Amino acid sequence: MTRGHHNRNYVLPLTDAMARRVRREPGTNVTVRIRRPEALPVVIRTWQDEGEILDAIKGELPHVPTCLARGRGASIHSFVEGVPLSTVCPNGKPVDGLLIGALAKLLAQMSQVRREALPRLPDGWPRNDKDSQGFLRKLALLADRQIRQPNWTAFGGLFAALGIPEDALIRFAERVPLMVRRPFSLLHADLHRDNVIVTYRGEPPLICVDWELATYGDPLHDLATHLVRMRYPEFQWGEVIDAWAQAIRATRPMAANGLATDLRHYVAFERAQSIYPDVMRAAKSLEGALDQKSLDVATAAVSRALQTAAEPLRLAQVPDHAEIERVLVRWRASRRDRAAGVRRRTVTPLLWKPDERLPERADFPRSAVQDALIAEGSAPADRVFKGTVHLNSVVRVAEVEFPVVVRRKLASACRRERGYLSEHAVLAAIERSGVAVMAPRVLALGESHANDPFAIHTYVGPPEGDRPPNHPVNGLLPHEADGLVDQLCALTRVDYAPLDPTSWEVADGVGFYRWLSEQLVMLVGGLPKESQQLARVLGLPDAQRLREILSRHRVIPRSPALLHGDLNPWNLVRRSGGLTLIDWEMAMVGDPLYDLVRHMHLTPTRPEIRGRMFARWSGSLPEECTKGWQEDWRVYRWMEVVRSAYVDLDRLVTGDSLDAPNVGRAVDTYAMTLAEATAALGLPGKTTANPHLARALPHGDHGRQRQARASSDE
Repeated sequence: MTRGHHNRNYVLPLTDAMARRVRREPGTNVTVRIRRPEALPVVIRTWQDEGEILDAIKGELPHVPTCLARGRGASIHSFVEGVPLSTVCPNGKPVDGLLIGALAKLLAQMSQVRREALPRLPDGWPRNDKDSQGFLRKLALLADRQIRQPNWTAFGGLFAALGIPEDALIRFAERVPLMVRRPFSLLHADLHRDNVIVTYRGEPPLICVDWELATYGDPLHDLATHLVRMRYPEFQWGEVIDAWAQAIRATRPMAANGLATDLRHYVAFERAQSIYPDVMRAAKSLEGALDQKSLDVATAAVSRALQTAAEPLRLAQVPDHAEIERVLVRWRASRRDRAAGVRRRTVTPLLWKPDERLPERADFPRSAVQDALIAEGSAPADRVFKGTVHLNSVVRVAEVEFPVVVRRKLASACRRERGYLSEHAVLAAIERSGVAVMAPRVLALGESHANDPFAIHTYVGPPEGDRPPNHPVNGLLPHEADGLVDQLCALTRVDYAPLDPTSWEVADGVGFYRWLSEQLVMLVGGLPKESQQLARVLGLPDAQRLREILSRHRVIPRSPALLHGDLNPWNLVRRSGGLTLIDWEMAMVGDPLYDLVRHMHLTPTRPEIRGRMFARWSGSLPEECTKGWQEDWRVYRWMEVVRSAYVDLDRLVTGDSLDAPNVGRAVDTYAMTLAEATAALGLPGKTTANPHLARALPHGDHGRQRQARASSDE
């Protein structure tokens, strides 16, 4: 028996009765192919019946197997005498030049089979038999429909945790460029070493088997799948392409048109779609007994798949080995089987160690923590939210009435702006204070596999927990602006002394500005060399020069308070009771004016909303918290513009966190940010040695809107 990804193949002699039925001699070897019902749907199928394909092509390709009989889920084929190429020439090994030529001739021979000879094509197939662009788009959409969608319920959360968006293949289809028109033909679409039989007699030398994935379309697709799935050493690719071009020009010359420019698009598709079967097979391999070796093998397989698909799918950031391993362990821990209609766990409960800084809560006992961690790995994709620093999975546990979010720091996260207080301590202080600040409650804190820290918070999205949270990405409504100001005022009544026993000597107005300036200088000085070099070229000062410029400014002392520190729209959640403030890891103690101004910088804020917020804020707080704000708010505003100029440039250079929505929107208008920052610093806009450099910076669709807002702020 041989076992493929989709079928079990048995080579058996025909019995007398079966021989009479198929009109062959008794004892003749045949191949019995039985489709594996447990196999994951990980391939694109144009036709469901392989027997129909073989019947249609045997006139033009007489040496392919013959379908002798077929029934539900099984078929009997004539046996091809020979040995699979993979047996004598394993994957990754060089293939002899004579064999490469023979393989190229096999592919070229298929190009002579036209549409009329084949079974009826599915609806929606490109009508024009030379529409190469339409064919590749169709392939991408079929991969989404036949591979991703059927597996998304079981594996969507895993893909989301790995940073693969739900619409990755749809976006790929939308990006398919114009291509040269080539005549369509029969394609094998799965020609790898296991599906090539080297015959004993040598005439013909090679025979293709396993035609169940055959299709009809652009011959370049067949060449691309062959190149990738044959696992040729990289140095042999050119030889294979040249051999194919020579063979195809002898049989159907027009099929080689555009080879030099268009083959890469089909190779990109093959690498893009392969991430789904590769990741799912690696994850499924861990369902049995787990040891470190099998975990290492699966982790390496997922890492390779992500690295391979990163460019064609435009994945902003690929998680590192440690993060992939942790994601796989959590997914494995969550697996369930259904036995006799009863849902049961099939693995040892996930081990974790509580953080004693947070005592066990009566409303969320440690048994609930265990259940939440097990449920985390199987959270569906629409309940897994990946930000710049954290992976958040929304789950439900049996003994708790409300949904919770398991929150983990991404192992590969690189945040230039560091936090100053412990998020769990800040949230606990807010809860103890009883002030009217809507924030999550911390339910648990601990470490799981490989010392992977986690926190569990109450979920503050839609109460059902089955929809993503709603954020004010286009700015606050008037009543939301009022509510946010009221919460910022309430924060001034939280006792921050336990969070910072030194009471932060820098927390008064003057000291806070100096401290904040120095933090920005340190951030700039710590940027990678490439980011610092580009900043200088674009006219931004180095750390020492920036320190000198910042020191020119002063602010009036105001009473310090607990600050959120990062009130961008994605850290504000719309709920029926108003806005809930999440993601407190940038919390600090300092000037309350700064929190309000930074929010206005990070969130689209119309002049009338800004005026409304300042009026309500200054009228609600005592004078020691607000004195001199009319002069000082602009100082904080231009500091934040300058900060963004460095931070967003570094993200452009490093590609860090570009898939996070707040980061994507920020870098999309970087040219405008740079112009604002150089103006705020009192520096002339620098003309680079290469005038194309400045023009290449992202201007974005919101550039004019942002420019209007910036000018109105002044």
